[in-house]
Amino acid sequence: MPRRVKDYIEISDYTSLDQLIHYLEAIRDNLPADHEAALQIRGDDVFGRRLTITYFREQTVEEVERDARYAGSNDANAAIDDLQRKLDEVPFDPAASRGNQESSPATDRPTQSP
Repeated sequence: MPRRVKDYIEISDYTSLDQLIHYLEAIRDNLPADHEAALQIRGDDVFGRRLTITYFREQTVEEVERDARYAGSNDANAAIDDLQRKLDEVPFDPAASRGNQESSPATDRPTQSP
């Protein structure tokens, strides 16, 4: 099964509602099958707002070749997966790892004057 990647289209410059609707229709008509497209408004008042369309597509031939060239060996991936499983089995209590922060030795030391 070919791998799918998430791609983005950002729309930040539009002048009229009719042009925006026409642009969105053109995008929708050209999306690949099983795209799972979503539209979001991103940005803020300082840098401006923009519409962002995210969708899934199949990898291009160049992307597949690059992944094959830079992907690690299966042995390295298996070793990383094995290490991850071992780390998941280690008991961890977040409250105990924080300790008592109010009376930590680092903050109770007197400061030295030059």
